[in-house]
Amino acid sequence: LTSLKEDLNPLLLLLFHLMVWIYTFITFLPSYVLSWVSRSNEGFLGSEEERAKRAKARSVLGRPEGPYRAVSATKRLLTSLHPGVDTLDKMFEYAATKFPHRDCLGTREVICEEDERQSNGKVFKKVVLGEYRWLSYKEVLTAASQLGSGLASLGQRPKNNIAMFCETRAEWIIAAQACFMYNFRLVTLYSTLGGPAIAHGLNETQVTHVITSRELLETRLKAILIEVPRLQHIIVVDNTPTSWPGFPRGISVHNMAAVEKLGAKPENAARERKQPLPSDIAVIMYTSGSTGIPKGVMISHSNIIAGITGMAERIPNLCEEDTYIGYLPLAHVLELSAELVCVSHGCRIGYSSPQTLADQSTKIKKGSKGDTSVLQPTLMAAVPEIMDRIYKNVMTKVEEMNCVQRTLFILAYNYKLEQLAKGYSTPLCDKLVFKKVRSLLGGQTRVLLSGGAPLSAATQRFMNVCFCCPVGQGYGLTETCGAGTISELWDYSTGRVGGPLVCCEIKLKDWVEGGYRSTDKPHPRGEILVGGPNVTMGYYKNEAKNHEDFLVDENGQRWFCTGDIGEFQEDGCLKIIDRKKDLVKLQAGEYVSLGKVEAMLKNCSLVDNICAYANSDETYVIGFVVPNQKQLLTLADQYGIRGSLEDLCNNKAMEELVLKIITEAALAAQLERFEMPRKIRLSPDPWTPETGLVTDAFKLKRKELKTHYQDDIERMYGGK
Repeated sequence: LTSLKEDLNPLLLLLFHLMVWIYTFITFLPSYVLSWVSRSNEGFLGSEEERAKRAKARSVLGRPEGPYRAVSATKRLLTSLHPGVDTLDKMFEYAATKFPHRDCLGTREVICEEDERQSNGKVFKKVVLGEYRWLSYKEVLTAASQLGSGLASLGQRPKNNIAMFCETRAEWIIAAQACFMYNFRLVTLYSTLGGPAIAHGLNETQVTHVITSRELLETRLKAILIEVPRLQHIIVVDNTPTSWPGFPRGISVHNMAAVEKLGAKPENAARERKQPLPSDIAVIMYTSGSTGIPKGVMISHSNIIAGITGMAERIPNLCEEDTYIGYLPLAHVLELSAELVCVSHGCRIGYSSPQTLADQSTKIKKGSKGDTSVLQPTLMAAVPEIMDRIYKNVMTKVEEMNCVQRTLFILAYNYKLEQLAKGYSTPLCDKLVFKKVRSLLGGQTRVLLSGGAPLSAATQRFMNVCFCCPVGQGYGLTETCGAGTISELWDYSTGRVGGPLVCCEIKLKDWVEGGYRSTDKPHPRGEILVGGPNVTMGYYKNEAKNHEDFLVDENGQRWFCTGDIGEFQEDGCLKIIDRKKDLVKLQAGEYVSLGKVEAMLKNCSLVDNICAYANSDETYVIGFVVPNQKQLLTLADQYGIRGSLEDLCNNKAMEELVLKIITEAALAAQLERFEMPRKIRLSPDPWTPETGLVTDAFKLKRKELKTHYQDDIERMYGGK
């Protein structure tokens, strides 16, 4: 936006400043009085600088390495939301007793599906969706109870594993709740995992029952059933079809509705249910791991309860009036925790998918409404990948505006940035300029939570300004139940992930090889260790890795060694600055953090995604780049280079042009010379979880990317 600022019409500029001056003059006194009243009510501290000085966490022992705790939890860490509600079945029963008739889970009905032929001959599936249909808390509890009873009568035993291999939808939570009630250990697998990884997870956990969807059964599971000999029952969450011919002998396929019916029979419903203990395993969550085969993380009931207790404390005024939109993978700890936080407070959850999220989403038929427009959520979790996409789309639209509109947008943007820094709101700008952008997410969003990967400063600022709602950036891992830190929502500083949650504490451990110590000035630095009741029970059947990554201290508290490098700032906020695994030593002895290079270069508008790579026996860094299609075509146009996207990506001259722009971005971001990619390879195809090159949270899988681009690596290093 700053680059667009330079070519503004001076006359328009003058006019705008005059309007702002008159508006400020007229509204100064009333707004000053109002903000003074609200500040004294909220204990609000004014400008960004003043608020930043307020301590969010402190080192309990006064040492620079910590452990650091949230200011409100220095005496003890919190473990539960409500006294006595110490397992997930109790948590849902508590909510169903308190909010029996409120909407709980909602799904949009499909009105019609049609194929749309593109100009290039490709066929896209488009859908027209109707209103949301809701199940109340009471109805969900009944469905879960009947399903659990039905699974028990199909031979599923307490404390035995049962697998969930299904997309994010209402049935996922109903089935999970059934497992929590009957103490079946829920094994979760990403719906985008490849065949060998799915077979590995199902065999390692020795499951006999699996819950899945019709589509995944036909496209993924069917092909590997022969490799999973223990499997006996497949429960399909869809209603149709009801008969399933053509499956191997010994495997029965049931519809979820039929299993619920079976569970509702008097003789089955009357059977006694053994409740789980807080220390029992609730979930074995397979992480798609950016390295090697997936690992199963064992998460107890008390781990999840502690984790969601910490998260809920950072979302102000969370209550039954809130609406959350669920579209990220539920097999990922970020989405599961967020939905359980909502359930524990009586919110309603409307389901969606990345393909149907907004009016412009790929599967929504032109002219019909996306899920955010219909649901109008107040809460939303997003991975940076999705926020970056929204940011780039809006910026492209800004560049297409006429001169007056663009000037107005840029001036309003910069004016609002200044006001936010002073701690003021801008109701007029919000109404006149940003209303349209805000409506992309339904127009009611009051909190956006970002996690899964670092969010760029530019994108975070953009969300704060244009969506008129705070973005809480969080840091957590599957191994810590998704909980770790979340920035306070009015904290508009960027690049930081906030202070520790009230359920855990964080300390720094010196990493001498990387040059990070707690004695570093101006801030203590080191490997991040998370400790507390949210730290999970370790990896399933992997003792060696447990000894490596988990510790138990003299007080019996568990700690997880994250492998991430952080620094604690004066106010007790954490900043993630590096990752142990991403460190490569070049031939001349310089250390390059690949993650840092990628984070800096991702801010370049030409770059949709980037993977930096370096060989230890070479002297320079190289990069694989997924360029932004629109920006690349514009660049090619400027230089008169013709061809399809694929042709452009394979064009030597284009490679040079993009590298030049990336180098300029690297210089602007103050990267060292040796950190800048010297050669790049453009990729016409985006990296998605389906391609196997990124995880479900869109983190790079370096090993797979290296294999995929092996020929290019040899070319870029061999000078061929």
